[in-house]
Amino acid sequence: MPTKNDPTVQLSLSAAAARNLANATVTVPQKGRITPRWLLRLLPYVNVDGGVYRVNRVAREADGREGGVDVLTVNSGEVKLPHTFVDYETDPREYHLSTIQTVLNTHTRVTDLYSNKIDQLREQIRLTIEGVREREEWELLNNPDFGLVKEASPNAIKTRSGPPTPDDLDELLALVWKKPAFFLAHPRTIAAFGREATRRGVPPPTVHLFGSPFITWRGVPLIPTEKLEISGTGKNATSTILLLRVGEADQGVVGLHKAGVTGEVEPGLSVRYMGTSELSIASHLVTRYFSAAVLTQDAIARLDNVVVGHYHEYPKP
Repeated sequence: MPTKNDPTVQLSLSAAAARNLANATVTVPQKGRITPRWLLRLLPYVNVDGGVYRVNRVAREADGREGGVDVLTVNSGEVKLPHTFVDYETDPREYHLSTIQTVLNTHTRVTDLYSNKIDQLREQIRLTIEGVREREEWELLNNPDFGLVKEASPNAIKTRSGPPTPDDLDELLALVWKKPAFFLAHPRTIAAFGREATRRGVPPPTVHLFGSPFITWRGVPLIPTEKLEISGTGKNATSTILLLRVGEADQGVVGLHKAGVTGEVEPGLSVRYMGTSELSIASHLVTRYFSAAVLTQDAIARLDNVVVGHYHEYPKP
């Protein structure tokens, strides 16, 4: 007769067998490429009702300077006052909204049978929207027509030949000195600046926005985004830093979108049901209308060729 000391005797229900009776606690799908997309949160958006945003500016003189107002300070006596007017550009720049679109396909069997605590269709839409928003942030920075990297005027572009220093950021602040809102840089660029500032004995202070810490310089936060791309590898890796003033009221940088579209789930972003095929595939059209505009030339400055590659390469998610 087997005894308790016999190693072949099972004294209780095994964990492996017990797990067959248990309900697993499941998460929604996790996606490593989802980022905070701070630029989309910090950039004020303007509703472009007709799909076109026209930026009217004061005309410039032959020497390239913006036309001024002719005034006279009078201390005493009667003098002949100057006559003046403010001229406008006759061919203002127009921004047409760009479109990001995709068709999401889901089999009705999947959404019918396998949606209990987690709605399969809802998760597919959520992950698709995350991808659309990630693409939007990349386009806002790198699009060849309206991307902010190319929108800096030539006299607002500085070039570096080493790691970013406090002096470099001060030069950008001297260019965008009227209500600078935030710097934009790759996380590795911000890390390189933090090391350089600390090495010089001026470690940058930290501020909390949206519940997250950001290092600052002269009170202006450095906002990380991996959409500002890194060129080269190893010790030769370089990137770019931007400094922005934002908002229509401050003649800064604004995001553009078209709100109120059919099937809207967020301002300017819609999900429209397109029907179900003979193969039981339900299709939804996901659309985002957007762009960005720089209202005046001194609203953005750029620092190029910033070396960030002193440390090992970080793997992409």
